[in-house]
Amino acid sequence: MPGNRYRIRVATPADIPALHTLIEQSVRMLQKHDYTPEQIEGALNHALGLDTQLIDDQTYFVAELAGSNEIAGCGGWSFRRTLFGSDHGPSRETAFLDPTTDAAKIRAIFVHPGHARRGLGTLILKHCEQAARLAHFVRFEMGSTLTGVPLYTLRGYTPGETINVPLPNGEVLAVVRMTK
Repeated sequence: MPGNRYRIRVATPADIPALHTLIEQSVRMLQKHDYTPEQIEGALNHALGLDTQLIDDQTYFVAELAGSNEIAGCGGWSFRRTLFGSDHGPSRETAFLDPTTDAAKIRAIFVHPGHARRGLGTLILKHCEQAARLAHFVRFEMGSTLTGVPLYTLRGYTPGETINVPLPNGEVLAVVRMTK
């Protein structure tokens, strides 16, 4: 059971270097069947990566292997308008959402390749949804990579429009807007 194997806690600024490393490993290994190496390299620290605003807002979490400080995964949610992307990502909108009319944004869920396909992504997603519900949000929205669409669909999200994100290196990354 994943809940016994991992412990989830709020991410802190001290976690940032480890999170950058985990996210790069996750993207390079787990998304290589859905995106080209050029798309992956162009997307890292842009469309895909850490948004430290989530850490500042205390809505970003790390999942540690139980009994250690090893970060196995991460993810968060936001009460701000930005749908996806890192600190340097496209379409940043820091305005606040209204939980009575807006959907909370599920953001930046990444799992270390060594912990993939063990239920950790689902555990982080459920934790993020629960935290957003405590802030009175009842709907959720995300910008999912192609790699994440099957998981999120299984967890009740409905795929919507595909957003073609221009990358700094001239490539384009497909991201799917999903809602629940």
